[in-house]
Amino acid sequence: MTINWMEEVEKRKEDLLSDLQAFLQIKSVLDEENTSERAPLGEGVRQALDYLLELGKKDGFQPKDVDGYAGHLEFGKGEDLIGILCHVDVVPEGDGWSVDPFGGEIKDGKIYARGAIDDKGPTIAAYYAMKIVKELGLPLEKRVRMIIGTDEESDWRCVEHYFKNEEMPTMGFAPDADFPIIYAEKGIADFDLVSTKKIMNEQSPVAKVVGFQSGRRYNMVPDFAKGELSVREGHTKLIQLFEEFIKKQKLEGRYYVANGIVIFELEGVSSHGMEPNNGKNAGLYLSKFLTSICIDDQAKSYFSLVVDYFFADSRGNSLGVAYKDDITGELTINVGKLSYDHENGGMLGLNMRYPVTFELKGAMEKVTSLVEEKGFQVQNFSDSSPHHVSADNPLVKTLQKVYEEQTGEEAGLISIGGGTYARSLSSGVAFGALFPGREDIAHQKDEYMYIEDLLKATAIYAQAIFELAKRK
Repeated sequence: MTINWMEEVEKRKEDLLSDLQAFLQIKSVLDEENTSERAPLGEGVRQALDYLLELGKKDGFQPKDVDGYAGHLEFGKGEDLIGILCHVDVVPEGDGWSVDPFGGEIKDGKIYARGAIDDKGPTIAAYYAMKIVKELGLPLEKRVRMIIGTDEESDWRCVEHYFKNEEMPTMGFAPDADFPIIYAEKGIADFDLVSTKKIMNEQSPVAKVVGFQSGRRYNMVPDFAKGELSVREGHTKLIQLFEEFIKKQKLEGRYYVANGIVIFELEGVSSHGMEPNNGKNAGLYLSKFLTSICIDDQAKSYFSLVVDYFFADSRGNSLGVAYKDDITGELTINVGKLSYDHENGGMLGLNMRYPVTFELKGAMEKVTSLVEEKGFQVQNFSDSSPHHVSADNPLVKTLQKVYEEQTGEEAGLISIGGGTYARSLSSGVAFGALFPGREDIAHQKDEYMYIEDLLKATAIYAQAIFELAKRK
């Protein structure tokens, strides 16, 4: 049987783009302040889940809503199940966009929006791939199921809830990373360092830090930081030092005085937390500035730890946990959240991505001991173990065959620092949709996906679904 998969995609191009635009226009950002039994992760996320479930029902798939945490769309018959794991939630849009981050605007061969490449564009590609296989009436021996998550960008409560209640696929893939095939993913540990030491009888400083805030997610490099200082005298000199600092660091910043408080704001460059060096952490830079001036002892204790152990060090060298292996490369640490106030002390929210051969327990014991000496505690620790599938796995071999036939390029195996839903499968890999040579702009302003790549990915996914499901 010979099928021109790209031709089938082109027949459905206009509908595919229309459905994707409507999907991108839903602001499906986690909203834990406005939840309900029906929308446990917020109304925007719920709306995006409903959008796919209703689209699937209209197109003849069997939809299921799993308590608002997840859902699935299924077709085909058979004992075995092929899983395609996607997610509808997106990270906050951030600042500095040149287009509406939830507009789905198409220009210059690209579609722009938060979620265009992570993960709504690839999700619609996978959806239309399923639709093509179903509409062609191809003979399948296995069921095919798109599993729809809603909390991938945060705590993965969606897949945790889903697999407590639903069947684990025999094998599958997540269209939420890079082509060709990602067969290994680093472990991901999130944890906080919280100050526990209250310094009494402080010397009167030039400036007292009364508040500081930067970052909203563990897995994003913060692009904005704000510090509030009560200045005893000479705030003009302080402002001059700030201007010199941002000029030297080639950053944008601003300052103003309100009710006797000097407020400094600094802009950095956001990026995905799996490679902190791709961004400029506004919180770390503003912390660096604060340690260069005469601040109160309580603040100095906090900001000195921030700078000494994390400024210009995303590899854990200063913490003594630097490590790399040949499968997944170097350990990385992103400081995704920073907060401080004079009354309650400070907190750092860390995202550590570690290689598959890394000994996490011993490393965390070392970190805990070190920070306790500095008056901090490790709190709110969570961990997602590394994921590694053998290169000889039949799933990997099939996807390699498909990719090479559709692109004419070698389907090499790669590893990543990001975490995809593939790690929640017993046998799963990440498979696209970012093609080699394309810039990775996930979690950045003006996020986009090339229309050409979207269509090509759809053809690849359609053939992959058919090849995986056509035989026992």
